[in-house]
Amino acid sequence: MPDLAAAPTLAAFQAYVAELEVERGFADQTPVEKCLLLGEEVGELFKAVRRAQGLPVDPTTAIGGVADELADILIFICSIANRYDVDLESAFRDKEVTNKSRTWTARVPAG
Repeated sequence: MPDLAAAPTLAAFQAYVAELEVERGFADQTPVEKCLLLGEEVGELFKAVRRAQGLPVDPTTAIGGVADELADILIFICSIANRYDVDLESAFRDKEVTNKSRTWTARVPAG
């Protein structure tokens, strides 16, 4: 079982996910399979948020906590990034350069 160091970098998360996928037999899943699984996890996050907000949810559905679902999503994001050799930290920093040059406006309430 791979170990994740305390206070890991994003690169360490990606390396950890690569190791755990081999260990758990998921390394051969395609990017499409990973994206579909990520979509399922996002749906589970939405259910967890609904429950946390006191909104109605199906009582027969097993719903994890928000933290658990976010962790699952991070695993799938790392996994997809690994399949495309994307360094998530560099991608994030590059995207923020673009985002900082945009003009952002606050949403104006309707009415």
